[in-house]
Amino acid sequence: MMVIGVLSDTHMPHRARALPEALWRAFEGVDMILHAGDLNTLDMLDPLRALAPVHAVIGNTDPWDTADMLPRAVRLELDGVIVGLTHGHDGHGRTTVERAVSHFPDAGVVVFGHSHVPLIEQRGAVLLVNPGSPTDRRSQPRFSCARLTLDGGVAAAELITWGP
Repeated sequence: MMVIGVLSDTHMPHRARALPEALWRAFEGVDMILHAGDLNTLDMLDPLRALAPVHAVIGNTDPWDTADMLPRAVRLELDGVIVGLTHGHDGHGRTTVERAVSHFPDAGVVVFGHSHVPLIEQRGAVLLVNPGSPTDRRSQPRFSCARLTLDGGVAAAELITWGP
């Protein structure tokens, strides 16, 4: 079994100077971390890397120096599941979900961000995971992240929320 911490849209240091304690509690014991873009600074990945290996992609608000260091999309094969990671702002389709899925036609899980709207939904053979944001909830009632569990080719995800 593999447990993966999932976050997106941290917008640091503009929305927060540090990742919230609730995120660290949610990520206790994870084997890997996926960041679905809009980091705004690569430095924010350092504390995450101290916890577990990190894969991150660029988002639409990432500055050029950050964007030059990260891919637009990452395809991983983990515990028998193809996991696609992208921000969701580019690709084919009119909605964030359509654009995210368009990068990974063979994925069992697609992780994305961009909208700041958390979503965990099974659509056919694809599990969609948008963790929302741990630092910029916009119109959402709470801050959020997600935990993705892969076990023998089966994927499941849970949303973790906190705050006002």
